[in-house]
Amino acid sequence: MPTKQQAEQVDKTNQEGRQLEAAIGEHVLRTLGRPGNLQKVDVRRLWEDHYRVNVFVGADAASIKVAHSYFLVADREGNILESTPRVSGRY
Repeated sequence: MPTKQQAEQVDKTNQEGRQLEAAIGEHVLRTLGRPGNLQKVDVRRLWEDHYRVNVFVGADAASIKVAHSYFLVADREGNILESTPRVSGRY
């Protein structure tokens, strides 16, 4: 059974991961621009510093679709180092 200290470390690591994912999402939107009917930006860590980012748009929950999708390499501050396809200004 994990100790309180181990549980606190896991919580801290999870929180840092969520903060990094939020920073990556912000960097993507800053570069891409803000699409109309933006619903959410989903950032998922794949391994080490590699991420999958999907930008969802739609007028309502029934019409949501992935408008943009990227495989990224990002640093510890959420800066995009590499992207496939390249994230570029669209809006």
